Amino acid sequence: MSGGWRQVVRIVIVLGVAAQDCVGAVGQGRLRSAVELRCDGVAQPLALEEGHARLTWQLEAVASARDVTQSSVRVVIGTRRSEVARGRGDVWDSGVQEQREPAIVFKATLQPATEYWWSVQVWDERGVASAWAAPVRFVTAAKDWKAQWIQAPFSTEQDGAALDGSHPMPVFRRAFALKRRPVQALLAIAGLGQYEAHLNGARVGDAVIAQAWTEYGKTITFDTYDVTTKIHRGENLIGVLLGNGMYNVQQTKGRYTKFERSYGAPKMIAELRVRYSDGKCETIATDAQWQAAPGPIRFSSTYGGEDFDARAVLKGWDHAAADTSAWSAAQVTQGPGGKLVAAIAPPMVEREHYTGRTVEKLPAAEPHGERTVFDLGQNFAGLPHIRVHGAAGAVLRITPGELLHPDGSVSQESSGGPQWWSYTLRGGAEESWQPLFSYYGFRYLQLEWVKGTGTVSSVDGVATNSASAAGSFASSSEPLNQIHALIVAAMHSNEASLFTDCPHREKLGWLEETHLVAPGLLFNSDLGGLYRATAQNIADAQDANGMVPTIAPQYTRFGPKYPVYDDSPEWGSATVLAPWWSYRFNGDRDVLERNYATMQRYVTYLEGRAVDGIVAYGLGDWYDIGPNPPGFSQDTTLGVTGTLMLYEDATVMARIATLLGKPEDEQRYLELAAREQSAFTRRFFHPDTHTYDTGSQTASAMPLALGIVPEEHRAAVLQQVIDDIHAHQDHVTAGEVGYPYMVRLLQEEGRGDVLLAMLLRRDAPSYGSQIEKGATTLTEAWDANPRNSQNHFMLGGAEEWFYRGLVGIDLDFSRDKRDEQLTFRPTVLRGVMWARASYRSACGEIRSEWHVEKNEMTLAVTVPAGMEATIVLPAARETALQENGAPIERARGVSVRSREDARAVLHVGSGSYRFTSTLPGL
Repeated sequence: MSGGWRQVVRIVIVLGVAAQDCVGAVGQGRLRSAVELRCDGVAQPLALEEGHARLTWQLEAVASARDVTQSSVRVVIGTRRSEVARGRGDVWDSGVQEQREPAIVFKATLQPATEYWWSVQVWDERGVASAWAAPVRFVTAAKDWKAQWIQAPFSTEQDGAALDGSHPMPVFRRAFALKRRPVQALLAIAGLGQYEAHLNGARVGDAVIAQAWTEYGKTITFDTYDVTTKIHRGENLIGVLLGNGMYNVQQTKGRYTKFERSYGAPKMIAELRVRYSDGKCETIATDAQWQAAPGPIRFSSTYGGEDFDARAVLKGWDHAAADTSAWSAAQVTQGPGGKLVAAIAPPMVEREHYTGRTVEKLPAAEPHGERTVFDLGQNFAGLPHIRVHGAAGAVLRITPGELLHPDGSVSQESSGGPQWWSYTLRGGAEESWQPLFSYYGFRYLQLEWVKGTGTVSSVDGVATNSASAAGSFASSSEPLNQIHALIVAAMHSNEASLFTDCPHREKLGWLEETHLVAPGLLFNSDLGGLYRATAQNIADAQDANGMVPTIAPQYTRFGPKYPVYDDSPEWGSATVLAPWWSYRFNGDRDVLERNYATMQRYVTYLEGRAVDGIVAYGLGDWYDIGPNPPGFSQDTTLGVTGTLMLYEDATVMARIATLLGKPEDEQRYLELAAREQSAFTRRFFHPDTHTYDTGSQTASAMPLALGIVPEEHRAAVLQQVIDDIHAHQDHVTAGEVGYPYMVRLLQEEGRGDVLLAMLLRRDAPSYGSQIEKGATTLTEAWDANPRNSQNHFMLGGAEEWFYRGLVGIDLDFSRDKRDEQLTFRPTVLRGVMWARASYRSACGEIRSEWHVEKNEMTLAVTVPAGMEATIVLPAARETALQENGAPIERARGVSVRSREDARAVLHVGSGSYRFTSTLPGL
C-alpha cells in the first residue's frame, strides 16, 4: 500500500459474522505476539466517543530473528475479557485479514458508557500464528450527560465591585451512599478554568494543572478517571477545588496579567458513573444537591500566581463525615457554550524534581523581612514545593525567576512580573505545600516572610509537562550534548495541554513552532495527542473567511492597533504543516482526514491574500540577526517566507489529497504550487548572482530546501549560502522561520561540516553563547538577551539534525516505498568520534549508534519487527563490508543495493545489525 505502513484497511462491520479460517496454525513462529496495543493512540481510553476507532499494535519478534514481517491479522472485540483472551469476540471479529500494517479501523454499533476488551493475533511471513495478545480495554463515553453545570452561589465585594465567586476560589462537595461495592466507577469531570478532584480524602489521578486550555465557547474537554479502587460501600464523598486558569483571566492590581478576558464565573460539571456486578448502573451528577464554600485559595491567576491560606481549609472537607454547616447549595448554571468532548491532549503531570540550594541571603527590603534565594540548578516550567513550620497566620512569599539581579535578588525581567505565590501557615506541625493551579518558568526562588516568621525546612522544584519521552541522543561532543539538553529542556517546558511559546509571561499557543521545529519535538516526545489537540484548537480559532490566527486558542486579539500579530502566514500555515509532520512521524492519517476541510479553507484564504502570487504580510523571518534588536525580519524582504509558506502548503495539500483519494484536489494544489513557484522565482531570484532576494541565509536556504531552485543554479545558490555562513564567521543570521530550513538544506546536501562549525561557536549569536552565559534552556533570542524569555524553543531547529543528520535516523511514513520509510544515513565528521540515538516509534524501538576508531567505522542499528530499512553507510569503494564480523554477502536479512566511491547502500529487514566499514576519509 502507498502512504506508509500505518495506512489502514477500513472494514465495515457486520456484527455476528464468524471468523475466517486461520491461514496457519499457532506454532513456533517468528512473532511471539502483538504488544503495545493502542486505541486511537491511547493505551486504554476511558471515554471513546465514536463507534469506530483505529486500533494499532507493535510486533514482538523472537530473539535474534531478522526480516520478520506480519502477513495477516485477526482482531476481536468483546465484552468479556476472558473470552477475548481466547480469541472470541461477541461484538466484532475481523476474521483473518491479509495485511502487513499493524493497524486496523473498526466500525461497529457500540453501547454508550460500556466497557469493551480487544485483542489481536498476528501471523508472520511464513504463515505461522502468534499467541493472542493480552487483552486491553476501552470504555465508551456516555451519550447524554445527566450532570448540570454548577458554580458557587456566593459573591463578594472588593473595592466596591461585585466579584464572581473567585475571590476566594470555591470548593465543592457531594456526599453519597452506596448500598454495595461497585465493580467499576468512572469519574468524568470538567472544571473551569482548572480543577483538582478528591474522592474520600485522596486526590484523583496524577494530573497537575488539570483541565485543557481550549476555546471554551466551542470545545470543552472532560477528563475521565477510573476510581473503582477509591470507592466503597457506604458513605462516600467527592470534593473539587477550582482555579481560574485561562477561563477567568482578571486584571489584578499589583500582579502581572498578560491580558484580561473572562468566560464567566468558575464552574464545573461532573458525573460519577458506577456499575455493579449485576450490570445495574448509578450516576452521581453535579446538580443543586452539591454544596459549595469559599476555599483556601484566596487568589488564583495563570499569570499573577496563587495565594493559599491553610487556615481556611475546611476540616474534613473531602470526607463524608465533615461538618457542612458552613456550606451552601451549589448554584446550577449554564456552561460557556462549548461542546463537551473527551480529553484530547494528555494530562500535565509531575516530571523531574529539583532540590534547591541556598545561594544568597539578602537583607530585609521594607516592609518585608530577610530574603533567601534558592537555585534549583535548572530552568524549567513547574511549581515550587516547600516544607515549613511556624505560627498560624505567618505568610511566606515565593517569587520565581529565570535570572538574578546584580544584587543577587530574583529578576522577572525576562519572564513577566510581578508574579508570586504565597502560603499562609495554619500553624503547629510541619506543613508542606505547592501551588495547585498556577505554574511558572523559573530556575531561582526567592523566599521572604511578609507577615510573621517561620522556618523553611526544604525548597524543591517540580517540573510539569504533558510529554512522555520517546527519544534519546548522546555523542562524544560535549558541546553538542549541551545544545541538545538546552533545546529539549525548553521543548518540555512548553508542552502543556497545548504548545506554549514560554511558560511564564505569555503561555499562549503561538502556532509557528508546531511545524518549524516539529521533527525535534517529535523525536523527543510522544506528541500524537498534543498535535491532535493543536489541530482542534486551530479549527476552533479559524475565522469564517478561513484565516487562522497566530495563536490558538485565540484568547486575545492584538488588533486593530497591532494587527500584524494576529495574522501571519508563517504561523497560520501550521494548519496544514503541523498535522502533516504528525502523519510523517506516526503514520496516522486520521489527523489529516479530520482536519482536511480546515486546511482547505486556510489555503484558499492565504491564496486570496497573495498579490501577483506574492504573500507579503505578517511577521516574516522573526528574530533574525540584523543591525536592530530582534523582532521583525531585518535581512529578508517581507514576502519571501510568506510566499514560500503558501508554496509548501500547496505541495503538502497535493500529497494529502493523494492519500485521501481526492485526485481533483491534488491537481488543483499542484497547479497552485506551480504558480507560486513561478511567481516567487520572478520576484526574488537573481540568476546573475545566484541569490534570492537580499542573499540572506533565509532567502536562499528556504527555496533550496523546498526544491524550487532551477537545477542548473542549485549548486551555485548552495555555495552562496555556505559562503554567507563563513562570511559571518560560521554564525547564524537566519531567524526562527529560516533556520530550520537551512538546517535541513545542509543536512540533505551532505554539508554537516558547515552545520557542525556553526554549532561549535561559543560566541554570540549561537547556542554556545547561551550556554556560556549560564542558560539551561534555549532562550528566545540568539544572544540570550536578559530582557527576552530564557525558556523558548522556537530557535530549536538544530535538534532535528542530531537525530536525522548526525546519528542518521530518518523516519517518514509519507514515503511510498516501504524500504525508504526508515532510512539510516549517519554523518561522520571530524571531531565527533561517536553518536547514538534511539526513538520509540509507533512501530517499535529504532536505534542507531556509530563510532569511529582510526579509519574504521562501526554502525549498529535496530529495525523494529514488521519494518524494513535502507542504510546508507559511509564506505571506501574497496572496503570489504562486514556485518557482525562476517562478510556482508553472508549476512542474514541484508542485501547490497549499490556501491559507490564513498558509500554503500544496503537493504535490511527487521532485527539488529552491526556493520563495519573503512571510511573514505574524513
